[in-house]
Amino acid sequence: MATHIHPTALVDPAARLGADVQVGPYCVVGAQVELGDRVKLVSHVVVEGCTRIGAGTTVYPFASLGHPPQDLKFKGEPSTLEIGANNQIREYVTMNPGTEGGGMITRVGDNGLFMMSTHVAHDCHVGNNVVLANNATLAGHVTVGDYVIVGGLSAVHQFVRIGSYAIIGGMSGVESDVIPFGLVKGERAHLAGLNLVGLERRGFSRDDVKALRAAYRMLFAPEGTLSERLEETAQHYQAQQQVGRIVEFIRGGSSRPLCQPKIEEE
Repeated sequence: MATHIHPTALVDPAARLGADVQVGPYCVVGAQVELGDRVKLVSHVVVEGCTRIGAGTTVYPFASLGHPPQDLKFKGEPSTLEIGANNQIREYVTMNPGTEGGGMITRVGDNGLFMMSTHVAHDCHVGNNVVLANNATLAGHVTVGDYVIVGGLSAVHQFVRIGSYAIIGGMSGVESDVIPFGLVKGERAHLAGLNLVGLERRGFSRDDVKALRAAYRMLFAPEGTLSERLEETAQHYQAQQQVGRIVEFIRGGSSRPLCQPKIEEE
């Protein structure tokens, strides 16, 4: 199929379009936009700013990609929004470019599903195979690893890191970093175990799951400090790759605290 631009669409002549691109009715594509091969803008989509969309991505009606970030510190700097390949970006999704204070780029990986009315704010870095369910929101400077699922109506605080293969329960407020493979939930989200269903779906071995469960209990035991338990876990599981992901993530640190299990009242 050759590139097709609907007569009602407004595509700036300077925009760069790959092969077999489809721009549907009433779409607007700005001068600095680059659409990869087989990108499809269904209808009423607006893509502005310095925005690149990777091959095979489909964008549904009323999505807004690349408009200035919702940040009062933004002064019009020429920042970018980079969206990977084979994403499904559904109705009313918004994604904003970066800012000078966050590295000048917002980056979204490949094979993601961004359901209706989800938001990716300035300077976010979102991995591959990520799912944001309806109305999920990422604030500025959030980092999301591969294969993460963020439940509907959830909100992630600025600068939070979410490790790969984690799952966020619906209607959660995530203020703290989430370990890889973690399961968090709650109005003010707490760690509620491991994403065991996700581990099974992604083909992790029984030995991996067994090691992760044991390491989880060691890391979040009531005895000692977190730093002491972290070093104990690192030494005990130094040959276990998946546990090593969690150890490396915690050691990486950030400006946000670490999401931990809820302390049960006696």
